[in-house]
Amino acid sequence: MKKMFLKLVLLCLCLWRLDGVIGESVSVNEGDSVSLNSGLTEMKDDDVIQWRFGDENTVIAEINVTAGRITVYDDVLDGRFRDRLKLDNQTGSLTITNTRTDHTGYYKLQINSEIKRFGLYVYRVSGEAELVMEGDSVSLNSGLTEMKDDDVIQWRFGDENTVIAEINVTAGRITVYDDVLDGRFRDRLKLDNQTGSLTITNTTTEHAGDYILQINRKIKRFFLNVFVLELVKERDSVSLNSGLTEMKDDDVIQWRFGNKNTVIAEINVTADRITVYDDVLDGRFRDRLKLDNQTGSLTITNTTTEHAGYYRLKINSEIKRFRLIVIDEVKSVSVKEGDSVSLNSDLTEMKDDDVIQWRFGDENTLIAEINKRADRITVYDDVLDGRFRDRLKLDNQTGSLTITNTTTEHDGDYKLLVFRKILLIKIIQSFCL
Repeated sequence: MKKMFLKLVLLCLCLWRLDGVIGESVSVNEGDSVSLNSGLTEMKDDDVIQWRFGDENTVIAEINVTAGRITVYDDVLDGRFRDRLKLDNQTGSLTITNTRTDHTGYYKLQINSEIKRFGLYVYRVSGEAELVMEGDSVSLNSGLTEMKDDDVIQWRFGDENTVIAEINVTAGRITVYDDVLDGRFRDRLKLDNQTGSLTITNTTTEHAGDYILQINRKIKRFFLNVFVLELVKERDSVSLNSGLTEMKDDDVIQWRFGNKNTVIAEINVTADRITVYDDVLDGRFRDRLKLDNQTGSLTITNTTTEHAGYYRLKINSEIKRFRLIVIDEVKSVSVKEGDSVSLNSDLTEMKDDDVIQWRFGDENTLIAEINKRADRITVYDDVLDGRFRDRLKLDNQTGSLTITNTTTEHDGDYKLLVFRKILLIKIIQSFCL
């Protein structure tokens, strides 16, 4: 039996933020309306209701029953909610009309002292959403089985619609422009010369965003989420890596935690100041925070479930987010060499938009997944020197995983992750075999 070490890298959208418990998840197509339900049938005379949005917890709407006041602040945040917010004066529920992708994020409803959270994802109309764990590869499928002699295919990325790859069949030319955008795609782009599909290897959070495929005059859109997630066993330590090898003389680094974005640690290189604020938030971080004075990485020691949640690292103007999950129970499974073993998902059936992934070992290597949206079941049994070759079976109803003809090479940690509408909704199981 190997010692459990749960460190998982997934990417976090730069927009997701949950504190410990994931609230209600809602998804909608761009342009549609969506209602976030307060759960009230009617308000009391002394109720104060407030709706907040995003990392900064910006107030976008509120009701003060005592004062007889209903207010929507739809000009905040560059006016993205202008003329789109409606409050129900009986229940306090909030409706957002004519939604756009920049309404995607987390909403917090405060009713007096009680808190309720919602995660909203707005899909681009006719677009496809893809989910990938940082470090993995992802393929954006053109939908073609083969290209025609006069086809011109072009892949673009981001707000500036930067060309990153193209195929001109007539000219017999296939080109990847992987040195654009500060080289973030360097040595990571692969084009299929039969179909024009694009594969991005060794993904990072810099690759998250909008991709446009133009096939002659037709347009197809993709949205890619690259998650960064950290898992740790309760009472173990975890390091959140800044990604820096060393800091510059003018760097200002700040670590924040939770729904109020509370500052818990910061480094100001110019002022030669390193500070940990470990007495905030009822002292849950007291004597547990360590900052690396070379890189700005943050280590949390002796973790508890109170430390689960979202961490935000700001390096000057750049943002990187981490989702930390603290696991307090791991299931141990024993099997004789040569026998089969089934790791039970505990699902009775999957929903039409579910994606489930099985990952193995300290590197959390993807070994099997079911993507209901794409109607795809895949086992990656050639990874890790082929130790799983011809040994993996997935139940397409429940997602449970069977490993046949086991050997000692299959000892280790297995994690099952479940995604819905490209949100990580839960870590269903963690096994040690």
